[in-house]
Amino acid sequence: MISPVNINDVLDGHVALEVDCVDRLYLNAYVPNLQVGGQVVTFLTAHLGHPIPSPALFQQIGNRFRREVHAFAAAQDVPILQLKKPDRSRWDDRKLDHIRPYFDRAERERRFGVVAIVSAQEFQYVFSATDRSPAPGVVRFQFTKSERRVGTYYFYMLDPEFGPGFIKIATYFPYPAKVWLNGHEWAKRQAQQANLSYTPLANGFAACPDPQRLQQICDRFGPDDVQRFFERWMAVIPRPFTDRDRAAGYFWQLSMRQVEVSRTLVFDDPRRARGFFEAMVQDNVDIGRPEKVAMVFSRPLRRTVKQPYRERLFSPGTEVHMDFSFKHSRVKQYLKEGRALRIETVVNKPADLGLRARLEHLPELVAKARAVNHRLLIIERAGQGCAIGSALFERIHQPFHREGQRTGALRFGDRRAMALASSLCLMVHAVTGFTNQSLRGQVAGLLGTDYSSSQMSYDLRRLRLHGLIQRTPGANSYTVTPEGMRVAVFYTKLQARLLRPLLEAHLPPAPPELRQALATIDRVLGAYVASARLGAAA
Repeated sequence: MISPVNINDVLDGHVALEVDCVDRLYLNAYVPNLQVGGQVVTFLTAHLGHPIPSPALFQQIGNRFRREVHAFAAAQDVPILQLKKPDRSRWDDRKLDHIRPYFDRAERERRFGVVAIVSAQEFQYVFSATDRSPAPGVVRFQFTKSERRVGTYYFYMLDPEFGPGFIKIATYFPYPAKVWLNGHEWAKRQAQQANLSYTPLANGFAACPDPQRLQQICDRFGPDDVQRFFERWMAVIPRPFTDRDRAAGYFWQLSMRQVEVSRTLVFDDPRRARGFFEAMVQDNVDIGRPEKVAMVFSRPLRRTVKQPYRERLFSPGTEVHMDFSFKHSRVKQYLKEGRALRIETVVNKPADLGLRARLEHLPELVAKARAVNHRLLIIERAGQGCAIGSALFERIHQPFHREGQRTGALRFGDRRAMALASSLCLMVHAVTGFTNQSLRGQVAGLLGTDYSSSQMSYDLRRLRLHGLIQRTPGANSYTVTPEGMRVAVFYTKLQARLLRPLLEAHLPPAPPELRQALATIDRVLGAYVASARLGAAA
């Protein structure tokens, strides 16, 4: 019989390499001075010197840009590839599969530069003009942004610092652009420059003799590296804005559209990886949701959120992925090449984490995303290491004095205490924190009765004084402490996986073997009582 895998034993003794690193970045490039109609009029008249701000000027700039692209491709012997259908996918890096042969050839030849250009028709937010002329002979255009299908150029380049990447520029005013980079590829090239040897993993690292030094390299990555990439290639490829435009303040600035921050744990033996991940999935797929046992489920936490918190588990082919979502962002977990656990926090909107989108805020976003990855792993470890010890168990079962205040007990089996524990187990609370209102909705749903805001405030005070939650400085939100995670998981698992199944073990869906065993015990005890001639209790 194969003994079950305990994920804590594996993580504590069989992780050969652990690395936190920025993974893929997808950035918006926009012109701050060309966001509203009045700014467009100023650009066309005050800057370009045209007496009438006519939309025909957009076509002149766009045509010049197209001619320069074709001239650049001919001069550099770069192919221009066509995409027949518009691609509204969020993941533009899928096009890399079509460009991969060009990258491979450039890598072999150690030739850095633009390797291919892809011409496509895509939907972009660009300016449209409406004729608002009040009378004949008087020209007045109103400019508004709308989503239209326009031409775009993808410039795929092999960069000496980042490796493969691309810059996408639309051919219509105000020429929105996108930038795609990979932080792991940057770290690999930085390690090579520092003469630090490593074994590559697909989009990551499989082994390194000096993990601490490798982590220091990954920690150095920041906005300046991204900005240098953008400046370097904008000086090479054709662009619709001229040097004169830039001198007048009409040039792109970068903001974060999608940022992936990963934590990779490489096991010392690939054979452990599958058993480890299956144990982790089995132990965490329904944590905090005892009523949910299906492999695919979704449960919103706040009705006011359009993109609800949800948890999914899916299997593309033979590989299992776990996916936890919150608003526009999500956390992914999967096995990488069958030998490493990859945890990725994918932030599609920095506001989800309380941050601005400008590139200068990248370090703050990376720090918060790393904290998400770290807390998620803590919860999963707690799932198989939730024994809380007699001292802690006795403490939370008694009224407690702390900070000069007295608070009530959190006794196991009490309906309200059990509802609090189950609500704290929800993954999203560990990822984003929670408020009185968001936790109250969960507790009320589990209790099935009225549960007031004042009751929630009292329970938050109980949890905080017992050291199970802590308040976020400067905010009206809370996070679960490591001690609180252990208590919440212990209470939830003890009730949902041990006591409840045992109390209902004589009924389906309890396994037939267990029901047979209980029936045998009942029969044997009955026969023993009868043979002992013990009468019924009065």
